[in-house]
Order: sequence, then C-alpha cells, then structure tokens
Amino acid sequence: MKIKFGVHIEPQLGYTYKQSLDIALAAEKMGYESFWCSDHLFLNENSVDQNCLEAWTLLSALAAKTSKIRLGTTVTCNSYRHPSLLAKIAATVDMISNGRLWFGYGAGWKEEEYNAYGYLFPKIQVRMDMMEEALQIIKLLWTEPSPTFKGKHYSIENAFSAPKPVQKPHPPILIGGDGEKRTLKAVAKYADYCNLFMRPKFERKLDVLKKHCKDVGRDYDEVGKSLFAQAWPGVFVTKDEEELDKHWKMRAEILGQSIEERVEYTKSVAPGSWVGYPEDVIERLEYLISLGFDFFQVMFPGLGEDYIKSSQSFADLVIKKL
Repeated sequence: MKIKFGVHIEPQLGYTYKQSLDIALAAEKMGYESFWCSDHLFLNENSVDQNCLEAWTLLSALAAKTSKIRLGTTVTCNSYRHPSLLAKIAATVDMISNGRLWFGYGAGWKEEEYNAYGYLFPKIQVRMDMMEEALQIIKLLWTEPSPTFKGKHYSIENAFSAPKPVQKPHPPILIGGDGEKRTLKAVAKYADYCNLFMRPKFERKLDVLKKHCKDVGRDYDEVGKSLFAQAWPGVFVTKDEEELDKHWKMRAEILGQSIEERVEYTKSVAPGSWVGYPEDVIERLEYLISLGFDFFQVMFPGLGEDYIKSSQSFADLVIKKL
C-alpha cells in the first residue's frame, strides 16, 4: 500500500496568496503528494479584516504555478455553487493543472456563513439530498456530451460542458465527513475516497462504511480511506524537548487552557499523538495504516515560514521513516 501525504491550509485563518503559493511550492519540493484548502467565506464574527481566499480561485492560481503537486479542497461546500457551474470550474482547474485535481466535496455545515452570504440553510437531511443530486449532475457533465437531469433540487437540460476533465473518467472524488446514516452511505455510492476527521473510534466509522458498501453492492476495499489530520492549531513534530514544551505553551495560550489541559485534550481527540516526538506520531500512523488508511491531509501551525518549517520537520522525521 502506497501511503500519500498532503498539506492542508485554512484560508479563513488569514493566508495571503503569496503565503499559500510558498507553502504549495515548498510542499511540492519536499515530495508531498498534494496541497489542500478548505472552502469557507470567513472565520468568525471577529474576522472583518482577515483574509479568506476563495478556494477554487486559489486552486486555479496554484495550478498555473506548480507542476507536480496535486490540488484539492477539503472540502467544497455544495451549497455555495450550483453543481453545473462547479463541474465546469473543476474541469477547468483539472485542465490548467494537467490532470492534478482532487475533487473534495461535502454537504456544508457552517451556518453563520450561509446566513451572512444569503444562502438558505436547510436541515441536514435536505443538504445531503442536495449534495447527492449535485454529485450525479457533476459526474454527468464530466462524462457525457449533453446530459439532462431532473431532480428535486437541481435540474439541467441538454447541458454542454467543455472542457472535460483531463483525468478519465473524472478527477477522483473525496467526500468529507463521518455522518453514519447519510455521509458514509454517499461515500459508498459516489466517492473514490472517504475522508474522516481526527477523532477517536475510527473502527466504528469504517464498520459503518463497510456495511453501506455491502448494501449498495460495492467492494469496500475499492474505497480509499483518508484522514484530515489537524490537531488544532496544527500537527507538530520535533525531537527537541525544549521546542516541544514551547509549542505546547503556545497552543495552550491560544486556546486559554493550561498546558496539561491542552495535552490531555489533544490526546483524547487524536488518540496516540499528533503533537510530540516522531516515534509517537509514527506509532499512531502505523495503527491507522493497519485500519486501511492510506492518505493523510496534514495541517501545520503558522501562516508562512513557520508552516513550511513544520511541514519540513514532519517530512524528515515521520514520512521518511515510515
């Protein structure tokens, strides 16, 4: 099993385009498989002057400036773009990048963004219905010359969509989230990868996915398993005890906790350790790999040089040792 690692940024934290490009270029040079960004509109009520780059515009720009690293969203919010337009946007990015797009997708969740930007925020059951219809339309537009689709929420009629994606039959689809009734069932029906969050009880989520695959007649082993490794404010690995202590202190101050509280919280949310010494992180990764995970999108702390330094340490101390 080939293990893949990607770097992830949250544009809502205030990244500039230059910082984003520097991280992508550095990750490409280090050998990371992919660069990922979230799809948000702003961070919170205190973000009036804080950058939040639009995800697909950013990927398009990075596609033109990079040459090897793949690019994706973890994950695109279905509600923010009509699926027929999104299919064309994604195909265009796949062309610009010469077939390097990962298509990360989700039903949407951040209600304050919906309200602020004037999007309706229906119940989760409706948002899931909309996402499933959208995925059907997107696949049709990527693979057929002039498809028609009549759904409850979306419709297209004799819709031309060129260019088609460079990747055939289409860019790999990754669905983010771990909702057991709908999200994991949608993964079984539509996705190439299931993207889970850094939480305990992975075994249960995988068992649920396995059942959904059986119900829809799909081979469970065909579905890739990936993990968004965040451990807010980012994954951090070092051999230096003093540097680690300094990092724990910084994390605790950011979140208004004692160092002890922060250490315990991180371990409970991410069993094992994603902040600490290389052997701790490697042990956790080996366990996840044994469960079938073969892809990790990793977020590191900082916006610029600090982020690049942490991603380099992770590459040297963890990835190269696996």
